[in-house]
Amino acid sequence: MNIIEHIQTAFDENIQTKVATKTLLTEKIALAGQVMVDCLRAGNKILCCGNGGSAADAQHFAAELLSRLCIERRPLPAITLNTDTSTITAIANDYSFDDIFAKPLLALGNEGDILLVITTSGNSKNLVKAIKVAQELNLKVIALTGRNGGMVADTLQKNDLEIRVPSQVGIRIQETHILILHCLCEIIDGLLFGKS
Repeated sequence: MNIIEHIQTAFDENIQTKVATKTLLTEKIALAGQVMVDCLRAGNKILCCGNGGSAADAQHFAAELLSRLCIERRPLPAITLNTDTSTITAIANDYSFDDIFAKPLLALGNEGDILLVITTSGNSKNLVKAIKVAQELNLKVIALTGRNGGMVADTLQKNDLEIRVPSQVGIRIQETHILILHCLCEIIDGLLFGKS
């Protein structure tokens, strides 16, 4: 392995993925930001979830809303469904791993809230189940995906929104998801507080 070439290739792939995403998805990202702003203006909240690295991204996004990204402002309501290990392990043990997001969502989700799911493959059964619960509860679903969108894309309905990163490579998708999440935070801050 030539380490220098590997690093340069990683940067090149990252840049190419982000340029392609900008070209294809700017309007969808703007729409998702507006939907989030409308949700928060109405007094509702954003519930986030994902698995593995996407779980970390969900937690990162909620932390930016609950604390801040770039500006001083009041905290905004966001809940990460993948951070409570006691709840996750209880549900996985007593029911199924497929239920770890759906059951808390049944308890915490209200009509008008948003469910934000983050996935590189789109094939996590626990995310699909959470989306179905969100749809039953009349939550808007926003899905950050990659590859072909997987089962998550197939589960989305007309009023849901998918932002699919145009890449087949998991790490490039995750890197781009972070940029999209930061864009969403900046849209929220700009439209709710007049700053960015």
